[in-house]
Amino acid sequence: MTTVVARPAVLPQSGHPLGSPWPASARAGAHGDLLVGGVGLAEAADRFGTPLYVLDEQEVRARARAYRTALPEAEVLYAAKAFLCSAMADWVGEEGLGLDVCSAGELRLAVAAGFPAHRILLHGNAKSPEELRLALRLRVGRIVIDSLAEIPRLAALTVARSPQAVLVRVVPEVAAGHHPAVRTGVGGQKFGFPVRGGDAAEAVRRVLEQPGLRPAGLHCHLGSQITEVEPYLTAVDRLVDLLAEVRDRHGVELPELDLGGGHGVRYRPGEPALDLADFARRVPDRLAEACGRHGLAVPRLLVEPGRAVAAPAGVAVYRVLTVKHGSDGRVFAAVDGGMSDNPRPALYGSKYAVRLVGRATDAAPHPVDVVGRHCEAGDVLVPGALLPADLRPGDLLAVPAAGAYQLSMASGYNLVGRPAVAAVDRGRARLLIRRETVEDFRTREVGR
Repeated sequence: MTTVVARPAVLPQSGHPLGSPWPASARAGAHGDLLVGGVGLAEAADRFGTPLYVLDEQEVRARARAYRTALPEAEVLYAAKAFLCSAMADWVGEEGLGLDVCSAGELRLAVAAGFPAHRILLHGNAKSPEELRLALRLRVGRIVIDSLAEIPRLAALTVARSPQAVLVRVVPEVAAGHHPAVRTGVGGQKFGFPVRGGDAAEAVRRVLEQPGLRPAGLHCHLGSQITEVEPYLTAVDRLVDLLAEVRDRHGVELPELDLGGGHGVRYRPGEPALDLADFARRVPDRLAEACGRHGLAVPRLLVEPGRAVAAPAGVAVYRVLTVKHGSDGRVFAAVDGGMSDNPRPALYGSKYAVRLVGRATDAAPHPVDVVGRHCEAGDVLVPGALLPADLRPGDLLAVPAAGAYQLSMASGYNLVGRPAVAAVDRGRARLLIRRETVEDFRTREVGR
């Protein structure tokens, strides 16, 4: 059973020798190695093989604590879609966070790991009847309503004497996020109910008519990798306007407002990241001001960070398989992973940092395209990376900010198999997830 452990609330700082976006524990080691959580990445690669994902447990815990400390009156739920395994559920649960899941798989894994179901929120735009029945049977804390059809479907599974708390997902028409594919706070996409045109108000009305549903509040999610506070302030204003409309029409004040997540992190040195302290100061203030204008009681604020907790805690380690020098002067370093374990560069054009580990060299830096092993020309992990000119097969490369939306989006393309995941903590490493093998693929076959 997950219990909350009292620990000092310390936000990871970027003033360590390597600077962001590496974990706060990252230190240069002997012979060109890099230590994370007191463990050398070359040592971990030799022990567990490559590609390898290394998660710094204390970085995860410190970032979770930072949210609880910065927003003491809010409910903070870790967005499991960023990355979830049993250990991650333990870490965030012990630090006092709830969990935001979007599938039966995430829900089942979390509950099997001992995460309390009443601290779980289920959302998603296409929840199956089986997923809804599972959520009700396990007694999750909240379910997010995302379509009109879902209202009677869920209500038919409930009983009036034990109503299910629900949030209505609203589209506030706020454009935010690093790529059009992840800007979910605007119209014209599959999520939620637009405020404009009255769809959101109609959804709330229908929920209020169902005795088996308890309308707890409004939910929104603006997008991903948002580095400014202003979009959240605009969303607060528009959602509070809707809260006031619901109060005026139905005489009901909804007690919760969920602003989702999408908090941006640094993937490369010098990039912007969302300032948690600024967010924690300005968002609650704006919420209180907006409610004051309408004469509303201030609802409880909910936030759902995922990337901001997991991404900076992860480092991906690859081994160079080939180094190819083109006639045009370009250099390609092909590694033993690629788009099957990190599809973000191919999907979104995401940019990463990379460095050589496990070998000291005085060679001058030279532009190198770090590419994957898959049969796609677009399988490029880090184009134009500055790496030592003497880079050679067998070298190890480390990519920071790898803890979110890499393994969770990984595939079995070319039947390569997903990488292993190891946790590091104060000089010790342990395997969390073993490497996927060809035998794993074969066991899914039932005939020929």
